[in-house]
Amino acid sequence: MEITQLIITFILVFNILLSLTIIFLERKNPTATWAWIMVLTFIPIFGFILYLIFGRKLSNKTIFTWDTKSKLGVKTAVQHQLRDIENGDFFVNDPRMYQYKDLFYLHLRNNDAIYSQDNDVNIFTDGHRKFDSLLEDIENATDHIHLLYYIVRSDHLGSRLADALIKKAKEGVEVRFLYDDLGSRTLSRKMIRKMRHAGADVQGFFPPLIPKVNFKINHRNHRKLVIIDGKTGYIGGFNIGDEYLGQNKRFGYWRDTHLRIKGSAVKHLQTRFILDWNQASRHDIDYDERYYTPVPAGNIGMQIVSSGPDSEWEQIKNGYIKMIMSAKEYIFIQTPYFIPDESLLNALKIACLSGVDVRIMIPNKPDHPFVYWATYSYIGDLLKAGATVYIYQKGFLHAKMIVVDSKIASIGTANIDVRSFRLNFEINAFLYNETLAEMLVDEFEKDMEHVTILTYPLYQQRSVWIRFKESISRLISPIL
Repeated sequence: MEITQLIITFILVFNILLSLTIIFLERKNPTATWAWIMVLTFIPIFGFILYLIFGRKLSNKTIFTWDTKSKLGVKTAVQHQLRDIENGDFFVNDPRMYQYKDLFYLHLRNNDAIYSQDNDVNIFTDGHRKFDSLLEDIENATDHIHLLYYIVRSDHLGSRLADALIKKAKEGVEVRFLYDDLGSRTLSRKMIRKMRHAGADVQGFFPPLIPKVNFKINHRNHRKLVIIDGKTGYIGGFNIGDEYLGQNKRFGYWRDTHLRIKGSAVKHLQTRFILDWNQASRHDIDYDERYYTPVPAGNIGMQIVSSGPDSEWEQIKNGYIKMIMSAKEYIFIQTPYFIPDESLLNALKIACLSGVDVRIMIPNKPDHPFVYWATYSYIGDLLKAGATVYIYQKGFLHAKMIVVDSKIASIGTANIDVRSFRLNFEINAFLYNETLAEMLVDEFEKDMEHVTILTYPLYQQRSVWIRFKESISRLISPIL
């Protein structure tokens, strides 16, 4: 009996000490703090294990240390653009975009995101078209191919990509392939060996020190980037796998959004890739001018913005909020998960209550149940404020898109959830061009042919069981 009491006392004391550590030393967001204290209180031992895996911050805030920005003159260019905006001398080739100079400034000052305006963009919403284009660009590569994906499967699409990279590596093209070790945990070691044997350099991001035991599981590289010959770049939501071609029976048709970019913005995609690569690989990429040879291709303004647990600011989320607060007519959003923090949720509520037409499209099926029910909980708040909510029925909606007033947009890898804003390494393209924004609106309206509308009265009719699942999911949403 005494031993049992000692064990219980030890667990209680240990939980109290760990709770105090979370509160006073790690200084987490208050909602996340309360969520972890609840987990530790109700499931003491297992909660501690969960905290070790999912709750700890990155101990090293300078994990990306390559001095590319100084060598490229990025810092100097950023200072020039900041000074021009402050003095009213900032040149924008489309004067209608100058009203967003405060958004330019936000990303410049806090993310070194240089504003370039000589870009051309192709939009892909279907996996077949995206990967046909990508494989064609890989086939035409002459110098280097850099790829970063969160999920890479060893299925038919994964094999097609691997074969294409093996072919180019044997031709003497530099091939570097970075994958997230957790997201690509099913990636075949045999496929990796084949690519390496052909001369491709293949590396995992944050691999475990002990096989199958990864204490950095909570901080994943969710970015999806390809840079070819320093001239062509890809960014968006598609990973590598047959399900992204609509060949998974559970999800059906896969609706996503991806961009193919040509122009100066490709330089900033390249810098992000090299920073990530040099963190993950022992084969650092040194600065070489041939990696930075973009060709001006159009007139689309763009900033490449990245964020992650190593960042001081939640930069992509801040960009979303700034876009929302600038809206005068409408805000169109597509997201697979909708778990905003209070700041973003309030921004959307204020937009709704101010008469802005807020439309949000979410999927009709979960790939993560707790996230799904948390999404419905927050969606209810916006329905009450006057937003229009569409439930996509054709398949699974995985697009991460915001369009405001047919003028500005954001496409990338960041979902509207706490994980994307604070825990994962993400990257988005913020786009400043009316024609491109209108094209994205057209795609949204095409998707409206495959939706049902969730009204507030209909939402109020949900069962007690669903309300219970929403409540529990919302409580733990800060740590999902």
